[in-house]
Amino acid sequence: MNSEQLLEQISTRCEALRNLLQQEVPALRDFSRRLLQITQQLRKNIEVRDTTFATDFNTYVQTLRDTLDKIEPTWTELRAQIRQLPDNAWNGELALGAKGLNLRAKALSAACDEFTTEYDTFGKHYKNFTAAKLNVWLLTSCQTDIHNLTGKVLFLAREIARKTEQNREPIHDER
Repeated sequence: MNSEQLLEQISTRCEALRNLLQQEVPALRDFSRRLLQITQQLRKNIEVRDTTFATDFNTYVQTLRDTLDKIEPTWTELRAQIRQLPDNAWNGELALGAKGLNLRAKALSAACDEFTTEYDTFGKHYKNFTAAKLNVWLLTSCQTDIHNLTGKVLFLAREIARKTEQNREPIHDER
């Protein structure tokens, strides 16, 4: 693949990952809300009405883990292909696309921050909760992988933008 095709593909993948995270944030927020209700019911010695919470949560995190496991090899392959290209392959004509990728990576980072915030909120509600066996370790693993992948994508986007800027031809003023 040439640099233009790689740039287009990584931009598409970056946007897809951002969309995935934006879909996961409300789901995790809902689990936090449900867990808060359950802990309040337990504290007040009220019968817990949400009997499917543990099953739903464990299914959710397993699905998220499976999804992340499917997309990770693609990202690894893309990053390897991009690293194999020489710096001069990122010519100045790709500068606009590289800036677009940089913006997409920043939007991905914002989505990752939102996910991390919801993860932290869930963790706060989960603290001292022992009424059901939840696979919170799997959620932690997902959050860590999302955070690490986002960091790698941000770094890659900045590197591509830097290389395209360096390879731009200077504009000559013909006055």
